[in-house]
Amino acid sequence: MKKILYLISILFLTFEASAQDVQFSQFYAAPLFLNPAFTGASELTRVGANYRNQWPGLDHSFNSYSAYIDHYMFDINSGIGLIFNGNRESMAKLSTNEIGLTYSYRLQLGFESFLRFGGQASYISRDAYFGDLVFGSQLDINRGIVDDFSGELFSDNYRHQFMDFNFGMLFHTETAWVGISGHHLTQPNTSFLDGNVSKLPMKLSAHGGIKFDLGEGFINNYYSNSRQERSAFLAFNYKHQDPFNQLDIGAQFFIQPLVVGVWYRGFPVKYSLPNNEAFIGLIGMTLESGLDIGYSFDFTTSKLALSSSGGAHEISIRYSFLYGDPNQRNRRSTIIPCFRF
Repeated sequence: MKKILYLISILFLTFEASAQDVQFSQFYAAPLFLNPAFTGASELTRVGANYRNQWPGLDHSFNSYSAYIDHYMFDINSGIGLIFNGNRESMAKLSTNEIGLTYSYRLQLGFESFLRFGGQASYISRDAYFGDLVFGSQLDINRGIVDDFSGELFSDNYRHQFMDFNFGMLFHTETAWVGISGHHLTQPNTSFLDGNVSKLPMKLSAHGGIKFDLGEGFINNYYSNSRQERSAFLAFNYKHQDPFNQLDIGAQFFIQPLVVGVWYRGFPVKYSLPNNEAFIGLIGMTLESGLDIGYSFDFTTSKLALSSSGGAHEISIRYSFLYGDPNQRNRRSTIIPCFRF
């Protein structure tokens, strides 16, 4: 009986942890995480980081982070990147860490239309601590205590490593973009148990949007006579990862240097599985120095409720700069008209 309880605990933990990927509300601020085809899309060198604290009102926390660097090479129309992802669940004491290499190639289809292909290969390590599990043999009903030794002979710490592969495509013009991506193409086994198979379901995503020019504002830089950019964006991101479906839709307004936005997360049609619906508010700053900083908060609207979950806090920071020949800056003619965050 003790062995059965032990196996059920591990299998339940493994299933819950691998059923759905970590997600960021500011997914365009984590471009390589969203789609490897975004690698090098800025045609600059970028360094960025994202941090998410989900449901801080609960007794157990869910913390996720992502960091990346990418660079565009004009001579071969290619982008290369390196990404680090991680998350930790305090209740299960389960942590997942990933390091991946990304690559993309830009193909020009017309005067103002481009198609990018991207791929990613990652090494993933999952670690779990089972030293706090309590078995029936530890319960002393007469004395009302829990003994230290359970009689079970197994390691407190478990680790499982595997390779993972992602692919993506991205089409864009000067005013619109649309992309698709597939993650976990080989559906790797994530189980901690030898001989047991728990596949990580493939995640499919479709995302896109459109940019509207709101006209130029006042002079932003008197030395270069550049004017303030004013624009609005509408965008969506649809994800499917068996058995979940989710659609995010939203808008952002960029009145240089200020960015404000609002999102709605959750499939618009109710179905048998929970969606964890939320409204997301965002505010950010994008500076001429190349530094972008964004903060967003998830207002939970599902049965979990904001008062009990505490919503979710998310911070992103990104620095873009030109590495190499300064004359290459004039070749940045294919910048994607994408969300800032």
